[in-house]
Amino acid sequence: MIPTPLRTVLVFSAEDQAWIRRTPITLPDFWEGHNVTPAKGDLLRIGGRQFLIRGRVWEHDGEGPVLKLYVGDAHAPSDTSFG
Repeated sequence: MIPTPLRTVLVFSAEDQAWIRRTPITLPDFWEGHNVTPAKGDLLRIGGRQFLIRGRVWEHDGEGPVLKLYVGDAHAPSDTSFG
């Protein structure tokens, strides 16, 4: 069996999707070339905001498996001091 590359899709809230469209940022492919799948509770930093992975759903779309990552609402900017 030939391993297929992991395809991940980030699923954002409607408000965060609008922020991403308004902001000139590109969503990176965080897991490109990695063999370890992202886990619930992982934290992503995108465009100075933080997003927590709240859930994962595996799907199959005819081309192969897809891992959908449902992220929570954006948190404070990542340079904020929490101490």
